[in-house]
Amino acid sequence: MTAGSRYIQRLNDGRRVWLNGNIVPDIRSSPAFRGTIESVAAIMDLQDDPSVEQQLTFIAETGSRANLAFLIPEQKEDLFRRSHSFKLWSDATFGVMSRVGGFYRSQLTGWHIARGLIRDEQPQFAQKISDYFAYVRDNDLLLTAAGHDPQIDRTKLASELGDLYTAVRIVRETEDGIIVRGAKMIATGGPYMDEIMVSPHSKKTGEEQQYAVMFAIPVNQEGVHLICRESFASERDEWEDHPLSAHYDEMDAVLVFEDALIPWERVFIKEDPEAIWKIRSDRTVSSLSLHENIVRLVSKLEFTATVGNELAESIGITRFAHVQDKLAELFFQLESIRSLLLSAEHHAIYSPHGVWEPAFQPILTAKNLGNRYYPRALEILQQLSGAGMLQVPSTIAELRGPLGTQLQTYYRGADRGAEERVRLLKLAWELVGSQLGARHELYERFYAGDPVRTYAGQYTEYDKQALLDKALRISV
Repeated sequence: MTAGSRYIQRLNDGRRVWLNGNIVPDIRSSPAFRGTIESVAAIMDLQDDPSVEQQLTFIAETGSRANLAFLIPEQKEDLFRRSHSFKLWSDATFGVMSRVGGFYRSQLTGWHIARGLIRDEQPQFAQKISDYFAYVRDNDLLLTAAGHDPQIDRTKLASELGDLYTAVRIVRETEDGIIVRGAKMIATGGPYMDEIMVSPHSKKTGEEQQYAVMFAIPVNQEGVHLICRESFASERDEWEDHPLSAHYDEMDAVLVFEDALIPWERVFIKEDPEAIWKIRSDRTVSSLSLHENIVRLVSKLEFTATVGNELAESIGITRFAHVQDKLAELFFQLESIRSLLLSAEHHAIYSPHGVWEPAFQPILTAKNLGNRYYPRALEILQQLSGAGMLQVPSTIAELRGPLGTQLQTYYRGADRGAEERVRLLKLAWELVGSQLGARHELYERFYAGDPVRTYAGQYTEYDKQALLDKALRISV
């Protein structure tokens, strides 16, 4: 049985996935999930492909073959191996599926590496997180996370909202584990993952100790419901007309906990805001997880640049200077992020945890630039197409219908036939104007938090002393 087949089989486990007011009996056969699940399975199967198996996997100390996202970079070369595997994985979905790849697997690997960081505060953490890391790695499980509290009133703490159990909170402790109640958002990809890590995305205060809990659950955890947003693929029977949403709708879900029992072995930290924040904000953990994010961003910008160039070629406008200016901007974006990625890898440092990590400033810069680059890339695609994306027939099949001869004439491009051009325009619309496209723009803006805060954070954390010293020498 292949990795993809094993993955699909695992999904039939009684998980409570809610869509349109009802629990989906089997997400594998639901039109809302089927296309994405098949795409994920195909990606998983790459690990069994002899031509790329060695580029995606390694042999762990337990003897199991594991995805390279779990490789501990003890040698600098290991970072390049990880990067190459991330690129193969990201290219398989054109960079549009962000949480199927290695981000949270890399974050878990980072926590395993940095497990001794909070040994004094949480002596049980090191063994628990290492056991969990080995379990996820050796079983080739897919992992996502939910860390945000529900958006109710940002001027108040979770404990000040009247109902103590809006955000996930410990209700009580038992011999078997902790009982939790409340909600967490947003588990991207949650409905078709294997595991979900739950922990606060922002630092909790001393008054919120019972909200400061870090644990992991299987997606079919008893007492947990996944409330999905509207599907962008559920009505897409004509897959050729919806090339992205039919295959790559990365569903988002809110987790609702109804007095769910979390076993002690899966409770990594409880009622310790400082310890959670310390391990979450560790530089090695951040660098390793952001590494995968930026590799994926390169794949996505390659994709948008390709679509933009093809749009211009298809209507013969590449010779105009203002068009060349816009196309060059797409390439500037791509090469800037690619260069920052290479800089982070080649200027990697040997961390206090005894592993190699990408240089943090280049990779953080790439992440922050991506918040602005991707929305601008979509704007450029709009400008290149004009109203072209609105002038396509409702289905490609119409080009082969009763009016096909006429339509083949009207919809052709400067360098290609009508069907190829209509396919291109539909693909561009999926990126720019569809529900899926709008979701992706929102995601790239906010997946790592409020861009204003992340920019300000980079300023405050940047080592400015060397620059100041140079300025002082000039002024003396």
